[in-house]
Amino acid sequence: MRCACLVLDHDDTVVNSTATVHHPCFQVYLEQYHPGMSITLEEYFAESFDGSFLDLCRRRYGMTDAQLQHEHDFWNRYVADHIPQAYGGMRELLHRYKAAGGLICVVSHSMSWYIRRDYEANGLPEPDMIFGWDAPKEQRKPSPYPLQTIMAAYDLKPEQLLMVDDLKPGYDMAKTCGVPFAAAGWANEVPTIRNFMQQHCDHYLHTVADLEKLLFSSYSRC
Repeated sequence: MRCACLVLDHDDTVVNSTATVHHPCFQVYLEQYHPGMSITLEEYFAESFDGSFLDLCRRRYGMTDAQLQHEHDFWNRYVADHIPQAYGGMRELLHRYKAAGGLICVVSHSMSWYIRRDYEANGLPEPDMIFGWDAPKEQRKPSPYPLQTIMAAYDLKPEQLLMVDDLKPGYDMAKTCGVPFAAAGWANEVPTIRNFMQQHCDHYLHTVADLEKLLFSSYSRC
């Protein structure tokens, strides 16, 4: 095993949440409060790629700050009753990684308590550190704060970490800190996302099995 610390995004990296929870939730919200408006799953992924979902809501649906808060509250209630499933092979991989002495940290735009709930519900090992959306705005990715804090807490160098994410904010954060980055390509097949990740990332992973090979192959380095 080459990496001392695996830094994971949560949604669409560890759990299959956009297709099964977040996009359906937003569709229900639009049907109830913005009749006649909708968004496809591919559009949802593409619009969220650079972390501009709130801008999408303002631009495409004309939402005010008050309406954005209302949508966020609606999403919170919906997510509380819908637990996404971990991708196939993820549970076995993370337990193998933990057993080998690796650290698992989560840096996500999801709430910390939902991350903990999803890990427990899916039988995943408890993360060593979690940085969620409930952190102060200046500490959320793409801020370097989470990676800097992880490296300071465990006395690690950037090359001892591997960041795995399906969206650009994770890539930007890793690049700022000099941390190797692997794109979670199993979440979607949106051409614009795939093309960017394949051109810019250190590793493009098509499957969870590819991540396992990267972590444990004697010929691979993070």
